[in-house]
Amino acid sequence: MTQQEIERLREQVRAGGGEKALARQKAQGKWSARERVAYLLDDPTQAVEIGLFAGHELYEEACPAGGVVVVIGKVQGRPCVIVANDATVKAGAWFPITAKKNLRAQEIAMQHRIPILYLVDSAGVYLPMQDEVFPDKEHFGRIFRNNAVMSAMGIPQYAAIMGPCVAGGAYLPIMSDEAIIVEGTGSVFLAGPYLVKAAIGEETDVETLGGARTHSQISGVTDYQARSDREALDLLKRLVAQTQRRSSFQWDRQPPRPPRIPPEKIPELLPSDPTRPYDMYPIIEALVDEGSFTEYKAGYGKTLITGYARIEGWPVGIVANQRIVVKSGRGEMQFGGVIYSDSADKAARFILNCNQKQIPLVFLQDVTGFMVGTRSEHGGIIKDGAKMVNAVANSVVPKYTVIVGNSYGAGNYAMCGRAYDPWLIVGWPTARIAVMGGTQAAQTLLQTYKKGKDLSAQEEKALLAEIRQKYERQMQPLYAAARLWIDELILPHETRKYLALMIEAAEWGYQPRPFSVGVIQT
Repeated sequence: MTQQEIERLREQVRAGGGEKALARQKAQGKWSARERVAYLLDDPTQAVEIGLFAGHELYEEACPAGGVVVVIGKVQGRPCVIVANDATVKAGAWFPITAKKNLRAQEIAMQHRIPILYLVDSAGVYLPMQDEVFPDKEHFGRIFRNNAVMSAMGIPQYAAIMGPCVAGGAYLPIMSDEAIIVEGTGSVFLAGPYLVKAAIGEETDVETLGGARTHSQISGVTDYQARSDREALDLLKRLVAQTQRRSSFQWDRQPPRPPRIPPEKIPELLPSDPTRPYDMYPIIEALVDEGSFTEYKAGYGKTLITGYARIEGWPVGIVANQRIVVKSGRGEMQFGGVIYSDSADKAARFILNCNQKQIPLVFLQDVTGFMVGTRSEHGGIIKDGAKMVNAVANSVVPKYTVIVGNSYGAGNYAMCGRAYDPWLIVGWPTARIAVMGGTQAAQTLLQTYKKGKDLSAQEEKALLAEIRQKYERQMQPLYAAARLWIDELILPHETRKYLALMIEAAEWGYQPRPFSVGVIQT
């Protein structure tokens, strides 16, 4: 995708359920989800959004942004996660991807130990898909479990009930530390008037059953009553302003310097053909502060680049795949984008060092996997790869992943893919995520399909093209972003902003922990 295509799609998704749905919300005296979020933020231009493309072309029903807006930014000087239901999308109903996105927002708040603010305006579970939202471990109920866990962790949670809050969803704001409800539009109940009538025969209305007066003056369920969205958000700001810093820990931040290479030049540094080699060093120079990069073991394990640097003054450890073809210390050629034994060994040691020094890690992925073949197996590639994976899995410092290009197979794991709990994972338009490349997968699957079948050359060619086309579609970064395999599809020049903000957020509640990798074969 080009930058222009991404920008157009962003604009389309941010329109939510469309003008008519927004007009209905305005007629009720309510702001849109994005207006609410923008009003809360100290500076919306310095915030970052995650999951914008969640739900894209995922269901028959349109579900822009998964029906919920999630933004990380500063409120009253405090880094916060903001979660706002978009009532213009199916009345804010919860699709499967909505639950997954809310859980990811809570996970980010827990990893960084920063406040999370819920702006609730939802009709509850999208009933036609209840079997994919309700019963499983990572479904709807996990959100309320997380409310309880975050409370025990001391992570501040504040909720503003600005619309319906129905059934199980009623627990989310009430399990928060403090809850605000807006008169006339906010409501909370386990069963609405229709269900109450059906269940026990009682006639009632929304306000009497669970409106602002009921819960602020009779039940005591909510803590504050507001007359409008603006008043509720102003009150929310005052509550956040009283939130105290969670940690005395501070990284040694230096005065920021711009990169030596302007980040806007990054697309020019990448080949149009993702199979072609290129040099990762200029990419690094376009992301880190000028003059800050100090390479670790520069002459060893050259298909991985490791080193210390700064991003907007914050200290980071860089682990990046090198895509050019290099010569090893033994005089043999090594393929770029492939992790060899020496590279894995170097990266594991560097990750240990960063954990020892409490330095956040940034992974720049463009990896086709670990080296295969007799020589690599005899040299213990599995052992060295396991060593690197172990170090990544057990790392206790903040770790952030940027998928620059290919992200294939076990290389995805070793370079801190989604399964290894990165505190944020983003992809560029050039990202490709799959178990292997499309051509290799097509060739492998073709051999399986051909067993016992007599295919003509034409049939074989058609089948190969069909498999490759399917694989290529599934490898696209937008496909990954729609399913939240990555937190966001971003443009390369936005990377520094994302990383700097997240590291600053991490400092707010960071608590150093002991680091251990357990049993490792040496």
